[in-house]
Amino acid sequence: MISKKTPLSRVSCVVCENQKCLINRNISSDIVQEFAEKKNEIKCKKGQQFIMEGAPVNGLFFILSGKVKVFRTGINGREQIVRFAKNGEIIGHRGFGTEEYYSIAAIAIEDTTLCYFSKDLLQQVLKTEPVFTYDLMLFYANALNKSEAKVKSLSQMTVRERVVDTLLFVNRKFGQLNGFINLPLSRKEYADYAGTTEEQVIRIFSTLKKEFLITTRGKKIGIIDVEKLKKEISEHNYYLDS
Repeated sequence: MISKKTPLSRVSCVVCENQKCLINRNISSDIVQEFAEKKNEIKCKKGQQFIMEGAPVNGLFFILSGKVKVFRTGINGREQIVRFAKNGEIIGHRGFGTEEYYSIAAIAIEDTTLCYFSKDLLQQVLKTEPVFTYDLMLFYANALNKSEAKVKSLSQMTVRERVVDTLLFVNRKFGQLNGFINLPLSRKEYADYAGTTEEQVIRIFSTLKKEFLITTRGKKIGIIDVEKLKKEISEHNYYLDS
């Protein structure tokens, strides 16, 4: 993992604007407040990796600001993107409490600030604050549900449907800015998330563009008709992974 030597003016969890953050939701508890004051903040430049696959699990990261790509190494060393994350979301939870080593890697895809809580601190608060522990349990249940839904989609969707599903997922998660999805990904990154090849993604994007369903400008992609794309995958429970 990256060094935590850079001193920062910390943002208190009490005034943090990430309302969906697990810590923020439970900050009214004196125990959680005391725990939150012991966090470390880490700044990552765009392209900087802060979790190495196979590294020892030392704690959890919460995204204060920025965007992150979570991935793992697949067959023949190919990158498989597990998820994309933004403000308020947790990174590194798959290994916490169950494994000694991270089974995933994580990299900042724009300048990102992380809140880091050590494993020892987390274990202390989980043993003493049942409401916080229950909230974390619900988070894990929801994460498992989404993971199972993605496995199902990869096995039942056509390649075009998987690419469309990926476009819609990224669009609803990050929104649009000036007519384009507010997360400029490469064609390879779309392929690595959709479970297909870069060549297939390029062909499908070209077809979608000819059908006036999307528009492109370099890496940027804008969705022209969300409803038509949603209809293509409606039988696969589009809203399950939001």
